[in-house]
Amino acid sequence: MAKPQHFIFLLVHDFTHIAFSCAVEPLRIANLVSGKELYTWSYASENGETATCSNGSVTLVHHKQDALPDCDRLFVLSGIRVQDHTDKSLLACLRRERARGTKIGALCSGAYVLAKAGFLTGIQTAIHWEFHDGFMEEFPQVNLVRNVFVSDEKIITASGGTATADLMLHMIERDHGYDLSVAVSDQMVYNAVRDATAEQRVSLQSRHGMRNKHLARAIQKMHETIEYPISPTLIAEEVGISTRQMERLFGKFLNCSPKKYYVEIRLERARHLLLQTEGSVTEISLACGFESAGHFSRVYRSAFGVTPSVQRSRLS
Repeated sequence: MAKPQHFIFLLVHDFTHIAFSCAVEPLRIANLVSGKELYTWSYASENGETATCSNGSVTLVHHKQDALPDCDRLFVLSGIRVQDHTDKSLLACLRRERARGTKIGALCSGAYVLAKAGFLTGIQTAIHWEFHDGFMEEFPQVNLVRNVFVSDEKIITASGGTATADLMLHMIERDHGYDLSVAVSDQMVYNAVRDATAEQRVSLQSRHGMRNKHLARAIQKMHETIEYPISPTLIAEEVGISTRQMERLFGKFLNCSPKKYYVEIRLERARHLLLQTEGSVTEISLACGFESAGHFSRVYRSAFGVTPSVQRSRLS
């Protein structure tokens, strides 16, 4: 029998409990459902005794961060006020682990810690939407994305909350097959598992920390015209700015062009309709502003890695 994978969760003070539970429980359930010990896990903290999360719960831990055993992957899990808790000893610990070849990942705001350590230059990275604006300002060299998680980089990251469960289910599927990941999600009563490319879904105001009325109005116009898309130039005119100004706003706040963002929200709507309605692929393609089912299928596959038909068949 293959040796189980061992994950260590390094719990930074004020870590987020929902992300913690969503990380550990899929591993426990994978063992339970499979009848095998596929995964083991342990916890670490600065003092090696306890870790306190943002809701006040205290977790007993197994290791001190300065004396970590070998593991298959070390996940940094943090939460609120991560900037205040990212100190020299934590960064030194992570740099030691990296130097000895430990695979490292980050959950919730943990990507901030890894960026501070200098690990994420040029790497696609997910972090909770609440940290996006400040993160982009402090770490422009990091390729920040709005995805719920990123799993195809040397350092894997999840944006927190239930996105952590999405990442773990993805890893279970990768390691032990699709059937087991579905069985685990069923046990969790979690039937809306998201792919890595799914966008974090929160309010426009919260997602982008917007204070710019022109950007907010442009995005709102895009949402209002999903079925019958209009050109970004026309949107800029209706908002009262130049096309170039709109390009700059989207680049600054969203790290993409207006055209790319427009396509993304149409694809996201299409994905929801595929998963939540009985509409045909042709009907959904028209409802989301694509000129034909064939064009829709090609764009969808490019974005999500599967065709609309395959995406839907995974639910049956």
